[in-house]
Amino acid sequence: MPIKRIEVGGAALSVLDAGAGETLLFVHGFPLDHTMWQAQIEAFAPRYRVLAPDLRGFGLSDARGETVTMEEFAGDLAELLDALDERRPVVFCGLSMGGYIALRFVDQFAARLRALVLCDTRAAADSAAAAAHRRKLGEQVLAEGAEPVADAMLPKLFAPRTAAEKPEVLAAARRVMAATHPVAIAAAQRGMAERPDSTALLPTISTPTLVVVGAEDAISPLDEMRGMAAAIPGAEFVVIPNAGHMAPLENPAAFNAALEKFLARS
Repeated sequence: MPIKRIEVGGAALSVLDAGAGETLLFVHGFPLDHTMWQAQIEAFAPRYRVLAPDLRGFGLSDARGETVTMEEFAGDLAELLDALDERRPVVFCGLSMGGYIALRFVDQFAARLRALVLCDTRAAADSAAAAAHRRKLGEQVLAEGAEPVADAMLPKLFAPRTAAEKPEVLAAARRVMAATHPVAIAAAQRGMAERPDSTALLPTISTPTLVVVGAEDAISPLDEMRGMAAAIPGAEFVVIPNAGHMAPLENPAAFNAALEKFLARS
């Protein structure tokens, strides 16, 4: 699949750009990269233009800044679309941190959206304790490297069945995490810690929206995501079986089927 390097906001971003047609923008979670969407890239690139960037500091993209806010990530993506000459409204699909960024994109660039897919994410801001934990973990990573984040996050990301039956999926995720630059991890942790509460934004979303959650998600609980969907006018809500926080990666067949149906209806 073709990878491009695009200058955006003083940093070179790496982006997979494949296929042709309506554009699907897949935005990865923390601290991963575009490869988490491989099953979606393979399924949709034959019929759509698929863009799967590595966010600033992740994957093969350059890092910049001590803190990268969700608004800055969203701005990077808008600039990336401009640089790729994609002026049409896009389908924005974001998981976890990618979902935080999606909500900031809605707030800043709603006219650039054709549809919205929120996967295993949250609208609420961090509690004071959660924000403090993010900042502490960021400092730990700067001192010790990426392994502390991998150790802390990996057990929470996947359903027990995935861990038991697909150890290679967990191993691949660990490799990506371990290869992520500590500066980028710390910058994104600080950005997530200070992200605004987007709960009041939900009822104002007029873009067709799909809300997706893994049935066993321990980070973005099912009931919380059901509440997000209920707050967005006309939103569809889908639970992916046999999946935790990484639903598109853990059960790609079910996720892709849900996305396919949504795209056909919206």
